[in-house]
Amino acid sequence: MTRTSPQGRAEDGISLPEKLPVAITVNGVARQLRLAPWTTLLDALRDHLGLTGTKKGCDHGQCGACTVLVDGRRINSCLALAVMQDGASVTTIEGLASNGVLHALQQAFIDHDAFQCGYCTPGQICSAAGLLAEGRAGSAEEIRELMSGNICRCGAYPNIVAAIQQAMGQP
Repeated sequence: MTRTSPQGRAEDGISLPEKLPVAITVNGVARQLRLAPWTTLLDALRDHLGLTGTKKGCDHGQCGACTVLVDGRRINSCLALAVMQDGASVTTIEGLASNGVLHALQQAFIDHDAFQCGYCTPGQICSAAGLLAEGRAGSAEEIRELMSGNICRCGAYPNIVAAIQQAMGQP
């Protein structure tokens, strides 16, 4: 790891880039951050805003544990630079409930026991919220296909599909 001097220079004399201002709305609250240009949205949420519900799984965009909604679209926050989200609205698992009432998906995951260890659950629920907003899933097969970017190592997939179907109003 490169050490920095009090003047913001690496020990080898190379100047480090200055932190950049980033204005984002997170779970309905406007936030102003100053971040290094390489800070991912995931790290900004967890390390700078203390929102640890969003999980760091593979850190390569392959597991979906870090899924959040940006302007209503689901993304892998480990692959998105925070500075590129300037002006965006971000919703995390912490922002889905409203006035103390769980989001329909959060309740459905409880009703269907759609989690075991729970590590992937925030990403699964945020991805499912994006899926519902997209309006593209009509069947269990379509749900499975459109949720394929979210991995559950425990194998709770049948319960996850059932929970999403409940939130969609399907039997």
